[in-house]
Amino acid sequence: MKKISILLVPLLLLCAPYLFADGGLISLKQGVRMFKPNQRAMIAWNGSKEILLLSTDMRASEATQVLEVVPLPTEPKVKKGDVETFRRATALINRKIRRPTAGRRGGKAAPASGRPAGEVTFHKKIGAHDISVAHVLSTDGFIAWVEKYLGSLQVQNPAIPLATKKIIDEYLAGKFTWFVFDVISLDEVLSTGEAVEYQFKTKFLYYPMKITQTVEGATTVDLLVLSPKLLDKFPGIPISQVQLRHEPVSITSEELRGLNPDMDALLGHREDMKLRIWRLQGEISSFQQDLIAQ
Repeated sequence: MKKISILLVPLLLLCAPYLFADGGLISLKQGVRMFKPNQRAMIAWNGSKEILLLSTDMRASEATQVLEVVPLPTEPKVKKGDVETFRRATALINRKIRRPTAGRRGGKAAPASGRPAGEVTFHKKIGAHDISVAHVLSTDGFIAWVEKYLGSLQVQNPAIPLATKKIIDEYLAGKFTWFVFDVISLDEVLSTGEAVEYQFKTKFLYYPMKITQTVEGATTVDLLVLSPKLLDKFPGIPISQVQLRHEPVSITSEELRGLNPDMDALLGHREDMKLRIWRLQGEISSFQQDLIAQ
């Protein structure tokens, strides 16, 4: 992993954009459409720090390399994760639930329907292979770094689309100044990205959604959430858009350690942790805010 600090660098956008962005994905080939139909994450938040384990299913309208961008509120520590963690955690929840439920809006679980709380399906796996962390102090600095980086990949006349510039402006205005970049290869076949684990300081539970708002099509986001207490304040995406898939289940430190030792340590080896699945669904363009909870 590489860390780069980006200073203020005045830069004018090039007149003709050769890169095409779908929210957090920037294609290195002109005219390519990109899709994120499924997103999955496991989040542990102790009130001051978060671990975000993230994997996404993606495809493109044709073979291309893409630059994926993930905004974060503070400097992260980044390392490779294990996508099987999602399967193990979901299986643990399903074993513990006596009455499986289908979620309803508003943060309350609906009556039992006979279905499991969650199911995990993976596709052809693709790996994260060139992750960089950048501290961005201006939108111009972000553009300068990305264009220089893409130029090193032999992309001719790179330029960042205005839609991406607008989103970066909004993140910087909200004091989100850290960005993780990863170059991955996509084609027409739906692929599952290798899990990446981010650990960072934050006063609120956080999951980035706004960065992907211009991706085409609908998405389903399943979040396995761990926190010392249940959360009821949602200043970003409203709680009415968050489906609770089942009543929270209690898990022990030993059980969590078997899923993710880093999360067990972050949460202080507690024996009374609550694990639950939140789901967000809809057209990606409809998510104008990130998920923030306290």
